[in-house]
Amino acid sequence: MKKLLALLMVIAFAVSSFAGDVARKGTTGADQLLIPVGARGIATGGALIATLTGVEALFYNPAGAAVAQNSEAMFNYMTYMADINMSYFAAVANLGDFGAIGLSFKSFDFGDIPVTTVESPNGTGANYSPSFLVAGLSYSKIITDRVAIGVTTKIISETIVEANAVGFALDFGVQYSFGNNLRLGANVMNIGSNMQYTGQSLQQKTGISGSTAKGSDGIFEVETEPFQIPSYFEMSLSYKYDINDLNTLNFGSTFRNNNVLEDQLALGLEYGFLNTLFLRGGYNVVTENTDDQNFGYTAGVGVNYDFSSELAIVVDYAFRDVKAFPTSNHIFTVKLGLK
Repeated sequence: MKKLLALLMVIAFAVSSFAGDVARKGTTGADQLLIPVGARGIATGGALIATLTGVEALFYNPAGAAVAQNSEAMFNYMTYMADINMSYFAAVANLGDFGAIGLSFKSFDFGDIPVTTVESPNGTGANYSPSFLVAGLSYSKIITDRVAIGVTTKIISETIVEANAVGFALDFGVQYSFGNNLRLGANVMNIGSNMQYTGQSLQQKTGISGSTAKGSDGIFEVETEPFQIPSYFEMSLSYKYDINDLNTLNFGSTFRNNNVLEDQLALGLEYGFLNTLFLRGGYNVVTENTDDQNFGYTAGVGVNYDFSSELAIVVDYAFRDVKAFPTSNHIFTVKLGLK
């Protein structure tokens, strides 16, 4: 365990070596990796990643996938911004002493975008729609009664017309329990390869200099600039306060150290009644350049219902204030659990 924590800290140092460097803003791509999923995690501002378990933990901290000790499936839908919608599906299978295996798929709907060219700046009459996909395979295991670890391997694909960029990334996570109420979480996210666009859309036909033969045109492909993916390290602490047998209050905070953005501090809380009805709220604060903060407060509600001793359903909703656009984010999540 000590070796794993040491490895996490080494990776975190590598990730944070350029953290908070405003001059490097906009130098990464694949920002869809930063768009959160799960109405519970979003409603609490991402502050409770030390507490999140089961299928929703795959995105925030894969160590929590095994902690729930059951199998779950989850569907998430978000109305993002600029008419972009996101769909996310994930499932976790609990395999007993072996641990838990998870699969996740995130995709985006950009709608139809008019094709424009130099000759037709107002549109050619044709449309295209980019295809962005993130797929993950996760493994999580409870090491002791206090420690759980997890890792996720991800493939990132971006396709625009006939140009494509592919990348690979890894997530590492640890959750540590100090008892029934106090929990610590640490994770390193999106450690991976650079991405670069290639494909037929970047190919152009041109005449060969000095050639007089007919049909001697050549084809060359524009070489695009490689780009990094957005990596970050997070440390979270949460505490669950049992008010009485009916009411609980879970609150926590998460510090995020980004590789090319300002560091962030998330604060969140969750009130639970009979472990069935939940009210949530959260807020994210950037540590500098606060005028550049794109998102405001978050809020949400959730209902957990046990159909039987073996089957449970969870329905969550989250709202996230967006400062840069006139429309806010609305997130709906449905989870099915097999106990």
